Amino acid sequence: MTRYQSFHPRTEIVFGPGLLDRLHAYRGQKVGIVTDAFMAQSGALDRVKASLKGCDVLVFDEAIPEPPLDTVSRGARLLADFGPDVILALGGGSPIDAGKAILAIVRQMSEGRYIPFVAIPTTSGTGSEVTSFAVISDPANGRKFPLISEELVPDVALLDPEFVRTAPPKVTADTGMDVITHAIEAVVATGANHFTDAFAEKALALAFASLPRCFANGDDIEARDAMHQASCLAGLAFSAAGLGINHSLAHALGGRLHVVHGRVNAVLMPLVIAWNAEEPEAAERYARIARLIGLDVPSTRAGVGTLIHAIQGLNARFGIPSSLRGLGTDMEEFSHARSQIAAAALADACTTSNPRKPSQADLDALLMQVGG
Repeated sequence: MTRYQSFHPRTEIVFGPGLLDRLHAYRGQKVGIVTDAFMAQSGALDRVKASLKGCDVLVFDEAIPEPPLDTVSRGARLLADFGPDVILALGGGSPIDAGKAILAIVRQMSEGRYIPFVAIPTTSGTGSEVTSFAVISDPANGRKFPLISEELVPDVALLDPEFVRTAPPKVTADTGMDVITHAIEAVVATGANHFTDAFAEKALALAFASLPRCFANGDDIEARDAMHQASCLAGLAFSAAGLGINHSLAHALGGRLHVVHGRVNAVLMPLVIAWNAEEPEAAERYARIARLIGLDVPSTRAGVGTLIHAIQGLNARFGIPSSLRGLGTDMEEFSHARSQIAAAALADACTTSNPRKPSQADLDALLMQVGG
């Protein structure tokens, strides 16, 4: 029996001028907002609240990177007591991930009452505004793990490039390289198909052209808009196709060593591509990506090499080193925990859709390479 595939984006994606007017649909309702302290003070939150006139608004602004379980629990208790009609997440991947986890708990505590979820991303990176994924941390046990459920997919995503205009160059680079990682992994993932390829390949075309422009000039609103949409497109692609060991290793390293997710993805990418390209079909797909972004591809092997070189070139332009040592990682802790990191990466849900099946020894070898 042939196993069928399906592709069913469920998020209403809103973009273009005046998009916050979409929030007028919640006039007169109780709106719970999940964000972080920076967004609460930057003026972004005030801009959102101005479009929620007539609403009873409660703000939980304690989201932090890799939202810890205790933060999620605290936010869920607060919002459950509030009894929102809708939950809105404002921020980068961390506030949106916190909002997803809080939403799941509040829905369970609301006796089956459906609570819509609106996401307004303020970084162009995670694609969380359209995915079924959320990454939560358990600091007490040194763990960082993904939650995966269709119930976590936002109902509405508002893509406003004005919210990312002030992102500093380093954040722009780190989150942008996460977009590229998402899209590349989606193209080679075992769940890839023509529909996911269409989104991933468009994301890559936009990102390779626009990310250097955003890095050089944050006020380039055309490039910011392109990167914001690339992030969303990549999210749509990997949410259906899957990811791979680039993200598995990044999750495991982030949970143990607290390295920045997008930056460590960028460091890992050249090594992971080279390792995966030992699988012929994956190599062909990498070469297809190289052609797509305008690189010289006289052969499959050359295409893989030029893609790796292009990524290394972006990393160098953005000041991203080629090793964990270069990131300032505690190498003694890395050496001590390496086997545990490899085991965690092997068990990560993203590993199941990697095009080449790794062993723990394979992942450990990649970790040795990336250590530096």
